[in-house]
Amino acid sequence: MKTDKKEFYALIVDVLPMGHGDSRRPQFKKEPLVQAVGTDQFKLLELIPKVSDLQANDRVYIGDKERDKIERVKRRIGYNDLTQTAKLELPYVIESIVMENEKKYVDFFNKAVPITSKQHMLHLLPGIGKKLLWEILEERNKKAFETFSDISERIKAIPHPEQMIVKRILEEIEDPNVKYHLFTSK
Repeated sequence: MKTDKKEFYALIVDVLPMGHGDSRRPQFKKEPLVQAVGTDQFKLLELIPKVSDLQANDRVYIGDKERDKIERVKRRIGYNDLTQTAKLELPYVIESIVMENEKKYVDFFNKAVPITSKQHMLHLLPGIGKKLLWEILEERNKKAFETFSDISERIKAIPHPEQMIVKRILEEIEDPNVKYHLFTSK
């Protein structure tokens, strides 16, 4: 389970050159906004850009040191605060983060442990029931998984393990009441 810490990098899911379409604010008070997702804990953020050439899927630094493309983090937002474009882009951006950090997510399959006496962390991935759970545990006891393709080759019932991770991350982001956060912070 994730501990809440600061994000250092984010991937952009939407650029709003004129800010939100909120008609209550006068035009001169509107500022450009960028909606993004953190690359470590998948926090949804609104950022104020320094430059105007940002696009969806651009990686930007948002840590404490000098930022070249982002002026500041405006606020943390929820899934319902995302624009429609951002909601459509989010699964692809999350998948690219998961694929870029394949070892980290393959290690989840290798190191996941029981949460309670009746529930295992692996159960929280979409599509994993008791039978599949035992198959994963048996295979990882023989030899640790090395890649997503290694998982899918050794466990035929999981053709795309990365998609299970992506779906779980989306579930944690979309549902504020989800009980267990495996990959995101509350």
